[in-house]
Amino acid sequence: MRHYFVSRLLLVLFLSVLFITAEAQEKKYKVAAIGFYNIENLYDTIDDPNKNDEEFLPSGANLYTGAVYQDKLTKLSGVIAGLATDVTPDGVAILGLGEVENSAVIEDLVSQPLLAKRGYKVVHHNSPDVRGVDVALIYQPKYFKLLGSKPLYVELPVTDGDTSYTRDILWVWGMLDGELVNVFVNHWPSRRGGEAASAPRRDLAAGVCRKVIDSLLVADPSAKIVTMGDLNDDPTNNSVNNVLKAKGKIEKLQPGELYNPYYAFYKKGLGTLAWNDSWNLFDQVIISQAWLNKEQSGYSFMRNEVYNKPFLTQQDGNFKGYPHRTYVGGVYQGGYSDHFPVYIFVVKEVK
Repeated sequence: MRHYFVSRLLLVLFLSVLFITAEAQEKKYKVAAIGFYNIENLYDTIDDPNKNDEEFLPSGANLYTGAVYQDKLTKLSGVIAGLATDVTPDGVAILGLGEVENSAVIEDLVSQPLLAKRGYKVVHHNSPDVRGVDVALIYQPKYFKLLGSKPLYVELPVTDGDTSYTRDILWVWGMLDGELVNVFVNHWPSRRGGEAASAPRRDLAAGVCRKVIDSLLVADPSAKIVTMGDLNDDPTNNSVNNVLKAKGKIEKLQPGELYNPYYAFYKKGLGTLAWNDSWNLFDQVIISQAWLNKEQSGYSFMRNEVYNKPFLTQQDGNFKGYPHRTYVGGVYQGGYSDHFPVYIFVVKEVK
């Protein structure tokens, strides 16, 4: 009799384990990718009297013809079409873009054959940047429902009696599969004039972004926020680490601080652009702490990537190993961009 009860108990335990295992195997998950790509001077070939686009005209210094423009669109669309497809066949759900001249060039980009089937929509506002390039955002309506957008003006100090202008920060908010998400697309002032001398300008841009983030977190400490862009600073620089308050170690995060998964990449020597034989990681996707809760019903952070495939790199010459650019010294190279794209994966269980 005792043997019978022991056998029944073992059978019950076995069936329980089998049921739990089967239940776990039946779980389904949905993955979304969110990224940023500085696409390096995507101008059209039309002279805009309100923009400094003279270099990028058929008669300009770069001999920027319709054929060059179309080649660049084809190549960029191929890169974007491939982003994140090793995990999700839909590719990136949300992608910030840097160095676009206007809405028309982005519409031309998302209309390319490799991207058209995804139905990307465009968010863009003209900004007063002295070079005439802006940031923008494209998204797949399958994942993201746009609720609103706003440009955030970055006021730079007057120098020698002249006002300098940089790109606005693009603030976009909407529903990512039913969750309210705020996205900030940045392209902070360059290091022209030297890293130290230009650092205050990037601190100002970081402060503009951080001010709005603070207001969102005061209203809702669990707000899901994504800050992305070409910051022209590395994860350890003051603008990112102290002004934006983006930190690289989850276990040391303080309330209100952001998590920068690219901090660890930078410490390992990975970069998104090269200059004078050294790598920088200016392109980053930074998230609020609400994304870090793995037990939530919504999306949580899974991992981050730098898309540095061999075909995106220069294969020979003085710039071997660098990102394969469109132009070098005014000479057309037939490349893609001087930056590599970056993106993160977020995942949630489908009930």
